[in-house]
Amino acid sequence: MSATTSWPVRVYIEDTDAGGIVYYVNYLKFMERARTETLRALGHEHALNTLTDVQFVVRRAEVRYHRPARLDDALMVSARLVQLRRASLLFHQEVRRGDELLCAATIDVACLRHSDLRPQALPADVHASLTSLLNES
Repeated sequence: MSATTSWPVRVYIEDTDAGGIVYYVNYLKFMERARTETLRALGHEHALNTLTDVQFVVRRAEVRYHRPARLDDALMVSARLVQLRRASLLFHQEVRRGDELLCAATIDVACLRHSDLRPQALPADVHASLTSLLNES
């Protein structure tokens, strides 16, 4: 597995505004799916639920919209891990329609303890697999 993973997304009517273009916040939802699938592909589904007392939250998002996506477009959403810290992850993400860049973002994700929403070190197994992922790129 490389440091960049991609996730296909089809644009449905629920993703669009009255003009048939993707509502801006839905790009962030598409990106969330790609980040979640990155962790899942590494075998860390357990880190995605509240039973582990670990929770990932977006701390900061910088988004640049280049072109609109429309109803029924087939998109590819990428998530590239660019920085790994003790209790946070930094991703560069893109939404593309074929070779055309529609949206790009830098997403800073913090790891929190679910019980009190305080910063929490990434679980050791998650940190180790993400470290190896970064070292492969």
